[in-house]
Amino acid sequence: MVADALKVLRQYREGESDLIERDGVFHLIVTCEVPEAEQYEPEAFIGVDLGIVDIATTSTGYRAAGRSPNRYRKRQLAPRAKLRKKRTKSAKRRLKERSRREQRHVENTNHVMSKTIVTEAERTGPGLSLEELKGIRDRVRLRKPQRVALHSWAFARLGDFIVYKARRAGVPLVFVDPAYSSHECAQCGYIDRLDRISQAKFACRKCGVVAHADRNASRVLARRGENAWTAGRESRVPATP
Repeated sequence: MVADALKVLRQYREGESDLIERDGVFHLIVTCEVPEAEQYEPEAFIGVDLGIVDIATTSTGYRAAGRSPNRYRKRQLAPRAKLRKKRTKSAKRRLKERSRREQRHVENTNHVMSKTIVTEAERTGPGLSLEELKGIRDRVRLRKPQRVALHSWAFARLGDFIVYKARRAGVPLVFVDPAYSSHECAQCGYIDRLDRISQAKFACRKCGVVAHADRNASRVLARRGENAWTAGRESRVPATP
């Protein structure tokens, strides 16, 4: 990662740079103007489903399990609450340091996941189909522990990372409406809320297909992405005189 950063720095550095010290660690802040790669024409799309148990699942089989990030988040709750109760200057300073450390952990995890997803698309040739994240906190119905995880994880930030990495790599990308994607069968298109048997299991009541729920949803998003891309391509074709 350091080698990649140095390569980008040498090639695309713009303007002035700042060296700052934070929590005993020095950071170099540099502005880089990185050009977007020319976008290729995809033959298919990879659907990316975001969730709580599995933070990201793709229609090609990649799963970024949320177990480790969620355990990390839970471990921080008690120490953070203890520092808040103290209300001393030292406690407030340590709370800020802990908050920045947690943020760096989330950022790094999102970088790793987004790079894995974009690299697969770049290597194999399809585009990426992402669910529209706007309003995800309002539309998702979850139990209280899951709501805490939802509000703690930076889903929008993960989406931003995927977008800018895709643009740098020339990977086509579309956003699709995720409505009912968790209840729709990727095989036959039948929609029924009862198809989602559990958090992990999906079973279509029409065609009988059984699949991992997040994998099924990602395949639904992949098909919607392909349809959206085809519709947009057709809309750009001039009308026949």
